[in-house]
Amino acid sequence: MSPALELNGASVTLGGRAVLADVSLSVSAGEVVGVVGANGAGKTTLLRAALGLARLAAGSARLSGREVDGLSEIARAGLAGYLPQERRAAWNMPAWRIAALGAPHRPPAEAHRRALAALADMGVEDLAERGVRDMSGGERAKVLIARLIVTGAPLLVADEPAAGLDPSAALKVMEALKTRARAGAAVVATLHDLTLAARDCDRLAVMSAGRLVALGPPLEALSPAVLAEAFDLDGEWVATPTGPVLAARRLAQGLP
Repeated sequence: MSPALELNGASVTLGGRAVLADVSLSVSAGEVVGVVGANGAGKTTLLRAALGLARLAAGSARLSGREVDGLSEIARAGLAGYLPQERRAAWNMPAWRIAALGAPHRPPAEAHRRALAALADMGVEDLAERGVRDMSGGERAKVLIARLIVTGAPLLVADEPAAGLDPSAALKVMEALKTRARAGAAVVATLHDLTLAARDCDRLAVMSAGRLVALGPPLEALSPAVLAEAFDLDGEWVATPTGPVLAARRLAQGLP
C-alpha cells in the first residue's frame, strides 16, 4: 500500500528564497507524525507542498501514490482533509453545519449525524446550534477540528490544531487525532508544544531553515543536539508518569 503522504526531494521557492529545501517524508496509515520547528522553519510550507497548495520548484508530492499535480480538487479532497492555521469564519453558521461541510458528498442526514458525532468527540456537542462567530476562539477551533474529522479522509493534515487552546482542550484534540489514526487514517500535524508533540506523536519531523534536520521517534528526533540546532535550546527530557516533559532554557542566555 502506498503511503498516504509522500514528499521526495521537495523544494519550494518564494520571492527568490528557498523556504523548503530537498525535503523527503512519507506518512502511512495508522500513524501520527508531528512537524515541529521554530517560527519560519518551513512547517506550513511542508504541509502545503504535500497537498499541492504550494508550487514545487523541485521534487514531487504524492497522496496515496498519486501525483498531486495530476489530481482534481475533488479527487484531492477525497484523499486528504486539511485544517489550515487560519480560524476565521465568514458566516455565522451553526456549529453542526460548519462541521458537516467536511462531508459535502454525503447525504444530508448522514452529514448531520457525522457532524454531531465529531462535535461530541471534541466535547462541544452542546454548541451544535450556536453560530460559530458567537463562540470563543477556542470553541471555534474545536468546531473546525470536528469538520476535519468529518471528512473521513485517509489523510488528515492539521496546521497547529492545538494553537490557542487550553491544556485540557489541546490534549483532547490530540486524542481525537490519535483515535483517527487508530481507526486507520494517517495524521500529520504541526505543533509548537514540544512536550505535547513528544507524548502524542509516533514520529517527529524537525524543520530548521526550510530543511528536515531530524526524523524519527520523538525523543530521538528531539535530541539535545537537535534542540540546540533547531530551537536554540539547552534541553533534556524528564520522565514522568504521564510521559516525557521537556526541561529547557535558551542557549542565548550565555551558556557555554
